[in-house]
Amino acid sequence: MKTQRLERIIECLSQQGLEQMVICDPCSVFYLTGKMIKPGERMLALYINSDSAKNRIFINDLFTVNEDLGIEKVRFDDNADAPTLLAGFIDHSKPLGIDKKLEARFLLRLMECNAATKYVNSSECVDYVRSQKDAEEACLMRAASKINDKAMGEIIKRIGDGSVEESTAAQMLDIYKSFGAEGYSFEPLVGFGESAAIGHYEGGSRVIKEGDCVLIDVGCTKDNYCSDMTRTFFYKKVSDEHRRIYEIVKRAQQAAIEAVKPGVRYCDVDKVARDIITEAGYGEYFTHRLGHSIGIECHEYGDVSSANENVLKPGMVFSIEPGIYLEGDVGVRIEDLVMVTENGVEVLNSFTKELTIID
Repeated sequence: MKTQRLERIIECLSQQGLEQMVICDPCSVFYLTGKMIKPGERMLALYINSDSAKNRIFINDLFTVNEDLGIEKVRFDDNADAPTLLAGFIDHSKPLGIDKKLEARFLLRLMECNAATKYVNSSECVDYVRSQKDAEEACLMRAASKINDKAMGEIIKRIGDGSVEESTAAQMLDIYKSFGAEGYSFEPLVGFGESAAIGHYEGGSRVIKEGDCVLIDVGCTKDNYCSDMTRTFFYKKVSDEHRRIYEIVKRAQQAAIEAVKPGVRYCDVDKVARDIITEAGYGEYFTHRLGHSIGIECHEYGDVSSANENVLKPGMVFSIEPGIYLEGDVGVRIEDLVMVTENGVEVLNSFTKELTIID
C-alpha cells in the first residue's frame, strides 16, 4: 500500500465524518496499491478504515495477483455473493463512504445487507488527493510527456502530399510503442483544414491540401500515467489571417501558463486566456474550457474552467489548451500539460510552439 496516499485520504474522509470507505475505481485501487486490476463485470473493492488493521482488498479468483500489496486479500470465485462477503467486513454501526463508480447492483446488495447506517458518495476525497501528484507521480508524468514530445516530432515527418487524417492518426500507436509507451491515453485526433474546426473531431478521409492547418491532439500512457498535447501546424503555406489566429492562441496559452501558481484559482487561469482571445475579437470561437486535470486517467477531477473556483496547490497537473475554431475554415489549438510547483509552474512539454510550416 502507498501509505502516505492512504493517510491523506483517511484524513479527508474524517473531515466528512467518515471512518470507512469502499473504493472500486480500478485507477484509485492502482493509486493506493500499485496494482492495476480491470475487473470488467466482477466486483473489485478496496475497503479502507481509519483502523488500518481492518483494511482489505476483495479480488475475484480470475485475476492473478501474486504480489504482496501490503494489505490482506480476500479472494472469491464467480459463485460467491461478493457484496455480502464485503458487507461482513464493514462496520454496520457507522456510515460508509462509497466510490462514485460502485455499480448500483453492488451498492443495492450492500444496502440490503444493512452494511452501514448510511451511504455517502466520498469519491471526492480520493479524487482530491489524487489531484495532487507526489514526487513519484511527477516523475512518471514527466516521462509520459517526454515520449509524447518525441512522438509529435515523428508524426509530422510522415505528413506529405496524399496524407489522410485517419491513416495519419493510425500511425501513432506504432510510434508510441517504438518510444516505450504502452499505448494511447485517448484516440489520436488529427484534423486537416476545416476539419480542425469541428469540436471533438474524430478524424475522417480528408486529404491534406496546401494551406491547410494540421491539428494534432495526441497522448500516450507510460507506466499507467497519461500524457496529452496538441500542436497546430500548416501545410506548405499559411495565410496572414491564419498566422494572426495562431499567434493569438499562442499568446493566450503562454499568458495562462505564466498565471499558474499556488493560491490562484482555476477560473482565474481560464480568464487570462479567454480575455486575450476575446479582446482580439475571437471570444465566441473559443468554445471550450481551458483545460482538464490529468494523471492515471486522461481526464481527472478538477478542470480549468470559469466555473471552478478551487485553488491551485502544488502537485496539481492539468492541460492549458486554448483554441480558436472558425467553421468551414480553420481550427487552431495549442496544448501543454503543466504542474503546479511550490513557487510557480513547470511545463511538462518541450515541443516547439513556434508557428511551423510542414513542407
